[in-house]
Amino acid sequence: MSLLRQGVFTAGLIGLFWAFVIAITVAVTLSFASGLGFRPGSFGCLFLGIGGGLAALFVRDRKLLIGGFALLSVAFLFTPLSALQFGEDVPFLWQLIGVLAFAVFTIWPLERMLVEAHPGAMNRHAFEDAVIRFLTGFGYIVFTAIVLIPFYVMVMTSFKSQQALLKNPLDFSIDLSRGMDLFRSYIELFGQFGFGGYLWTSFYVSVLTVLITLAFSVPGAYAVARLRFKGRAAFSRSILLIYMVPMIVLALPIYIAFSMTGLRNTVPGLILIYPVTTIPVALYMLQGYFRGLPVEVEEAGLMDGLSRLQVILKITLPLSLPAMVSVSLYVFMIAWNEFLLAFMLLDDPSKFTLTRGVAMLNSSEIPRQHLMAGAVIATLPIMALFLGLERFMTKGLTAGSVKG
Repeated sequence: MSLLRQGVFTAGLIGLFWAFVIAITVAVTLSFASGLGFRPGSFGCLFLGIGGGLAALFVRDRKLLIGGFALLSVAFLFTPLSALQFGEDVPFLWQLIGVLAFAVFTIWPLERMLVEAHPGAMNRHAFEDAVIRFLTGFGYIVFTAIVLIPFYVMVMTSFKSQQALLKNPLDFSIDLSRGMDLFRSYIELFGQFGFGGYLWTSFYVSVLTVLITLAFSVPGAYAVARLRFKGRAAFSRSILLIYMVPMIVLALPIYIAFSMTGLRNTVPGLILIYPVTTIPVALYMLQGYFRGLPVEVEEAGLMDGLSRLQVILKITLPLSLPAMVSVSLYVFMIAWNEFLLAFMLLDDPSKFTLTRGVAMLNSSEIPRQHLMAGAVIATLPIMALFLGLERFMTKGLTAGSVKG
């Protein structure tokens, strides 16, 4: 441990690992973006990583540090010490972009990681600060790669032509010279496969699911949080038991019941069954929020002559608006992305939800780019909704954890 806490050793080791992380990230990113051959250079990462870590430790002038490291990386471009190795088809401009990206994204974070470090023996705080900053940066890169790479591959594949996919399925670059022909898959989905109808069906089914869920979960959550009745504690603890039962277990009984009642292959059948999956989690989230509201505010309303229902409508619900928005968003996302029930209950293409329509594209008779375009159409609306209302989503998830 004493050796690890030596600033020189710590800086060199962190620089080495970080250089390999950035080299792999840059190589994968540029390979996807250009369709050309990039790969990390082992000797270059070893030399430049250790050198970058030591430089970040001793040189505290940021501009000098970044500029010098970038020049050194470019100088090694045509040597075995280059941080990136290239295929024969990679133009010089792409090579230069790759090396400069490696240099900047290696040395700049290293300077921040080692801000508390010094060449001699470091105390525990300085050592842990450097390690935590490195692990944080590594975590950001891994998480971003896990999220973005599949989405990027999906989007780029949706822009491909059938000939391009057959020629090189692993080329995820985009040919801008095709113009509007890039969007042929999307045009055909709306024109020939009826995806406009699938979007509308998913939208109003999700909205009605939200309204029905709130209509049942708001009074139920308020009763659990405020009223005193026999079995209240048991009911409060068992709210999520229904949600914990795997839907696949209930699939056959639901299918038989809906077939016997004529609800199978109908949109009202979906609207009837979707709230069953969302009401428990909405109850759980809202009861935690209601318990966190001051009881004195409601008692003051009762003393002023308001009935219990008026207190709920005029005081509790306005104060609970952030939680209700977040619960609505969460329920909408569940209904929008639901697949099992839609796949099991719907057979008529004119009544398909969006997820059911995307599943229909998974056929050997339909080009792969159409399936990817359908996945993009299903993903983008809910992604935009989530990013726009994410702060409400966070409030709702934390509200449900408040202990009453």
